[in-house]
Amino acid sequence: MTDTNDADQPGAEPDAVSVDSAVHDPVAAAILEALAAVKPGGSVSPEDVARAVAERRRKANDRPDLWRRYLSAVKQQAIHLARAGEIQVLRKGQPVEDPARAKGVVRYRLPG
Repeated sequence: MTDTNDADQPGAEPDAVSVDSAVHDPVAAAILEALAAVKPGGSVSPEDVARAVAERRRKANDRPDLWRRYLSAVKQQAIHLARAGEIQVLRKGQPVEDPARAKGVVRYRLPG
């Protein structure tokens, strides 16, 4: 299997996330899929995405609140996608400057 990580390239930023690498991560892909499904300018909550990821991975004996296990992964992937410019993290309807420092209720939307 060939490693396609751009961080190994000279001049590449190691923390940058490309769309290609996001597609390889199922949580990042779920965020982008959820945003593609909403109307233009619409947003989704981290909980909505976590619930979608949990439903895809649910087993017969899993608890109803399985989605809570995926919430931190959703938030982490959203930070990476926001830093790469693929999504915006919103707080009170406004984009936040540093998505890693966003506290409280946040939502995600596509830029533009």
